[in-house]
Amino acid sequence: MRSVAAKVDRAALVRRALVELVAENGFRGTAMAAVAARAGVATGTAYVHYASKDDLVLAAYLEVKAALGRAAAAATSADTSASGLFDTTWRSVHAHLAADPVQARFLVQVESSPYASSAHEAAMSQGDLLGDARFDELRGALVELPPLVLWDLGLGPAIRAVAFDTRLTDAELGELAAACWRAVSSS
Repeated sequence: MRSVAAKVDRAALVRRALVELVAENGFRGTAMAAVAARAGVATGTAYVHYASKDDLVLAAYLEVKAALGRAAAAATSADTSASGLFDTTWRSVHAHLAADPVQARFLVQVESSPYASSAHEAAMSQGDLLGDARFDELRGALVELPPLVLWDLGLGPAIRAVAFDTRLTDAELGELAAACWRAVSSS
């Protein structure tokens, strides 16, 4: 009897390889051939799934942001104040990225590149975290700033702390989350 090998999601392998290489080398040091080699696929296979490096960057960014949203939503409940919900969300984002710091370094690269605006707009069009009804009170408590600015002020420090391997105590994480809340809240 022949064993059936598990079907490999080559597109997922290519996305992960891109995330790792961009985190390590930046965009200029990340050619599609290197991505394919890291993923263990032929360069042509990468292009079967993504027409261009730009398409691949966007797909990887959307995947990382969606995972962040799921992690944050899983840790929240509707029966908390806006500031409590922000703190829980902030800490969930930090913990999720701390478990895989490569994702944080990738986000920093994307958000500091010409991809930033288009990637953020694409993520918002996919449905943002604040679209969840549990976040109604939080959404109403935020200052009126462009979403990318709110993202950067609110969650940017959590992302950068992980990306730059900044070790913080639980008390320091709480202080940083509180500072971010003060930066984005209207109260």
